[in-house]
Amino acid sequence: MSDSSPLPPVRLHPEAELARAALSTPLLSRAVRLARWAGPATRVDAGGGLVEEQLPDAAGTLGLSGDGAAAYAAEAWRVAVDAGLVEITDEEAGTVTAGEELALLTGGSPHDVLTVWLSALETVVADASVPDLDGLMDAMDEGGEIDFTSLDWDPEAEAEFLDGVLGNLYLLTVSEDGPGQAPVPLPALAASMIVPSDMGEPTNDVLEQVSDAMMRLDDQFRTLEPIGLVEYRPVDEDLMADADEEPAAPVDDTDVSRYGLVRLTPLGAYGLRARLLEAGIDAPAVGELADKGADALLDGTARFGQSAARAETEQWLARREPLAAARDLLAAARGADAGAPLRRLRCQQALSLVGTEAEPALREVLDDPELGGLARVWLSERGASGVPAPSQDLVFWLTVDTVAAQLAAEGNSDELQALVEGLAEQHSGFFAAAWRVDHPATADVLEAMGRLHPDKKVAKEARKAAFKARSQQGG
Repeated sequence: MSDSSPLPPVRLHPEAELARAALSTPLLSRAVRLARWAGPATRVDAGGGLVEEQLPDAAGTLGLSGDGAAAYAAEAWRVAVDAGLVEITDEEAGTVTAGEELALLTGGSPHDVLTVWLSALETVVADASVPDLDGLMDAMDEGGEIDFTSLDWDPEAEAEFLDGVLGNLYLLTVSEDGPGQAPVPLPALAASMIVPSDMGEPTNDVLEQVSDAMMRLDDQFRTLEPIGLVEYRPVDEDLMADADEEPAAPVDDTDVSRYGLVRLTPLGAYGLRARLLEAGIDAPAVGELADKGADALLDGTARFGQSAARAETEQWLARREPLAAARDLLAAARGADAGAPLRRLRCQQALSLVGTEAEPALREVLDDPELGGLARVWLSERGASGVPAPSQDLVFWLTVDTVAAQLAAEGNSDELQALVEGLAEQHSGFFAAAWRVDHPATADVLEAMGRLHPDKKVAKEARKAAFKARSQQGG
């Protein structure tokens, strides 16, 4: 995921709902139980972990048994310490007491709970990038230092890889054309990190890298699931069996779920957004603009998808009286800068959500050269009487403004190409008149029409008109 490209806005669940989800995650709830279990007799080692002889008692407190019980207890204790649920009072003696954060989980606000959960999340994400402990022990020399070369493991590269995967999962989840709440196949997520975007058919070497990445991610998502970041269906173990071993049951090679499915939870979306913000990446959320001015709303939603822009606008309008809101939106839509056409498009979309109470505001701008066109459209759609017919100049100006807005919003999309074809077909002599339109984007719009129109003759007319427009503007 590129740090420079803007992220689409995420729709977060209410903090109270997310806090309840955080408290019910297996790992945080275990950490809380151990923090309450700890007492004067509890001892930790130099790293803050429970001493080995106390792990069976800790596991018993958590109701854990079997081979992995001690490891699960150690993990929960590490989360308790890192999240501030337990505080080490004397490092030399290895004594502990309840941490200040423990009380926040019962007496704090939902935001306080989520802050504690985020601390726990950081611990788990760090753990997920570490190879198995047995391998670490084998690679440790007599001085306690780890020989990373013998592990074939680069801590920074591994952490960066996992951050990239989580960033891509976030982007896929919040994008309007992404899977949303549907799970993402693990091979697709691994390929998003390995396969170059301009590669056609992946080579065998690339496919092998994707397969290796899937196995790493399988372990990592198993680690991340108990903290509530994701819901994960692991890779079918039959796929990892040796080639000469018979599978336990017949398998369907076309069943993509066998290769692992991962879904970012609502709590996970909150957590990954917090991590992105902490890293200095702009990660907007729907609702952030609700208490800001109309200028912030139109500028902010300019890069939102249509669905997210509508959701943001609905929240903004819900806090305002319709007539005053319409006047504020119209005032913010004015301008001759490059972003103005898209602001006017977002303004028009916002006004479509306002009732007839806003009619006086639209009538007030009928003579405005920048707003008169959209005002006529709004009034006509509502069957208002006495709406003056637009002049030909206004019609052409509004057309250029609309195409400029679509270009800014979507680029060279199929929808825009259809609009361009329709304009050229419906208006004979369109280009002969369009180049004279006194709009800052006239030349750019005509050049785009020349690129997009499939008819070579029409495209040539558009390019000629663009040249005339640019000459007229002195460019």
